[in-house]
Amino acid sequence: MPQSLTVHFADQALSDLRARLAAVRWPDQPEAAAGWRQGTDLHYLQSLVDYWRDGYDWRVRERALNQLHHFSAALGGIDLHFIHEPGVGPAPMPLLLLHGWPSSVLEFTRILPMLTDPARFGGDARDAFTVVAPSLPGYGLSYRPGQPRLDLAQSADVMAALMHQVLGYRRFAVHGGDWGAHVGTRLAHAHSELLAGLHLTMLILPRPAEPAADQERDYVTELTRWNRDDAGYAIIQGTRPQTLAYGLSDSPVALAAWLIEKFREWSDCGGDLERRFDKDALLDTITWYWLTGCISSSFGLYYSRRQGVTALPEGARVTVPTGHARFPAGSIHAPRSLAERSYDIRHWSVMQAGGHFPAWEEPEALVKDLRNFFRPLRTAS
Repeated sequence: MPQSLTVHFADQALSDLRARLAAVRWPDQPEAAAGWRQGTDLHYLQSLVDYWRDGYDWRVRERALNQLHHFSAALGGIDLHFIHEPGVGPAPMPLLLLHGWPSSVLEFTRILPMLTDPARFGGDARDAFTVVAPSLPGYGLSYRPGQPRLDLAQSADVMAALMHQVLGYRRFAVHGGDWGAHVGTRLAHAHSELLAGLHLTMLILPRPAEPAADQERDYVTELTRWNRDDAGYAIIQGTRPQTLAYGLSDSPVALAAWLIEKFREWSDCGGDLERRFDKDALLDTITWYWLTGCISSSFGLYYSRRQGVTALPEGARVTVPTGHARFPAGSIHAPRSLAERSYDIRHWSVMQAGGHFPAWEEPEALVKDLRNFFRPLRTAS
């Protein structure tokens, strides 16, 4: 049985954080590295840390989080944290929301009321969802020191058990991006009988051995460039995660530098991070990682993937009806012809704005796409 929980961190943990922020030892930044050219910009990070230490108030976010219904369930050898919000409508559809890295379940808090109570936002009550938003195993409150590191397949099995065995949903909808897309894809492959539909903002595709069209060749070219120029973080998180974990677990400034560089790089911000995320939104997520101490465990899926645990076995195809919302920034975009080899694509939306974090960047567009895709699938759930 799931247990209700309250989000609360001790005053001592917050005092320790402030003390560490006050004692930071800054590196220099050579001219060649100015303006984010070699990673997180020193001057921006200093301004963020100043605000984190003297202006930011975690308790504001904590109070807002506790307006939601939080639970924990023992599954897969861990205590899995999840938010469970009932829908307001004649027949709410169960919807599992799966986050990625360096995000967290906090990303979904803005869209939760839009999904559960569409009439309140000018929508149709018949589009209501009952939303389950877990912290992925090893993330946030789904982490405790010393617990097992669940791989991609085990994480998908835990999600199936949560929705079907613990919460009793016979069939349900799934949405995911980043690692949430990996877990969702694995869930659709291994537990297809439970899913009414799968909605993704990132597609999990094999590299085509023989690209069949110009768009597919362009995709392979871009993938090659990304692996050469931008995949360093994933390589170290997947090969030497323990070495990286010491610094990021000991220094909140190092943690902030590691995370915000990805928020800037992968969002549709045009190089201006705060065009999409104000300092409070950034610090909510960074502080969540810090207070839960989960950064090392959050690398677990990267490591398991390097060990060969993938979303889809070679040659497999997802038969669950799949929708894809393509936001222009932060991802390598595969053509539909390639996607259809791995998924039963029923819905394909090309968005005008937004990036890797659409629930923050373009919440209304994401919610509209979720409603549109799942509307014809409700009768089958």
